[in-house]
Amino acid sequence: QVQLVETGGGLVQAGGSLRLSCAISGRTFSRYTMGWFRQAPEKGREFVARIGWSGGTTYTTYYADSMKGRFTISRDNEKNTIYLQMNSLKPEDTARYYCAASTKVVWPTSPAQYDAWGQGTQVTVSS
Repeated sequence: QVQLVETGGGLVQAGGSLRLSCAISGRTFSRYTMGWFRQAPEKGREFVARIGWSGGTTYTTYYADSMKGRFTISRDNEKNTIYLQMNSLKPEDTARYYCAASTKVVWPTSPAQYDAWGQGTQVTVSS
């Protein structure tokens, strides 16, 4: 069973940076597509970014439009960990951030296609 644990959230001023980490258990982690989502109070879960295996040692990333240029998703397969580097943070980035694993779907296009989720880590950006 795949388990995910997010860390790195906190309180930061607008314009600041945070790096989230997500540690994953799983024997074939390098083949999993991993994603980051977020959910603000009274809002639905929002896609942030994903990183998927493209063959060999190549991984492909994809971002929500509002995160492009500010957020970077990466992974360290030796550490079974993915990261979300968040720069130029805005108050509207305030949310609980979740990592998710898709162990069966190569390029998931909806949250329902991810079959393992972490508990989330809170990010609060003050103005």
